[in-house]
Amino acid sequence: MAAPMGRAWGGRSHVVGGGSDSVRAAGSCPSVRLKNFKMTGREFLELDSPQQRLILERFKRMEIIQKMFNELPKADQNLCNHGKYFLAANSSLCGLAANNFFRSILHVRKATVVSAIPMAVIPFLSTAAIYEAFVYDPLFSGQLNCEVCAVIRGGLVGAVVGGFYPIFLAIPLNGSLAARYMSTPLPGKENLLRYWLTTSQPVFRKMGLGILVQALTGLYLATKQHGIYIKMLLQMNSSRDPEELPE
Repeated sequence: MAAPMGRAWGGRSHVVGGGSDSVRAAGSCPSVRLKNFKMTGREFLELDSPQQRLILERFKRMEIIQKMFNELPKADQNLCNHGKYFLAANSSLCGLAANNFFRSILHVRKATVVSAIPMAVIPFLSTAAIYEAFVYDPLFSGQLNCEVCAVIRGGLVGAVVGGFYPIFLAIPLNGSLAARYMSTPLPGKENLLRYWLTTSQPVFRKMGLGILVQALTGLYLATKQHGIYIKMLLQMNSSRDPEELPE
């Protein structure tokens, strides 16, 4: 009885040994290792790619900038965080002024509140969102280092979005109100463009000062915020260890 049991155990051990040998053989096979490596995730294969390193460096830079931003004086933080709302509030005022001018020209006396709400809200939200997307975020994420580019962007956002856009927004709104309440006879489609060009000319002349103020406000905000960004970079460079600086 001992011999069969011994053979059985020996056979079992041989099977187990063969299994381990097969596992070792599979582990030593390059194709199997590559397959198992691919199964763990494609990102490990591309960890050392230039794109991955660029993204990692960008995130590290953004973390450092955010840390330095939190150490700035409250006045600088408030200017960066809430400056766009000042520009957006002026845009709302431009929208309300343009709305009143068109209502006076078209003799619209009804729906005062209904026409005032979108003319105050839409320019405010649009100006704040576009300024943050085109000036603030690129500047404080390290993607906009050129001072001239930042200032031009700020001035364009202030003039175009904060000044001209509310005027163009008021045209279809008050035109629909004039057609609905029949306060002023409107021309046909063939003369519609010429009519609105003629009607809008006095509004643009009256709103010229507001557009100029918006452009100057955008220029001022972009200039101050770029100066704060440069101050953060100088503090960042001065806080580095001498061993980390290139020789």
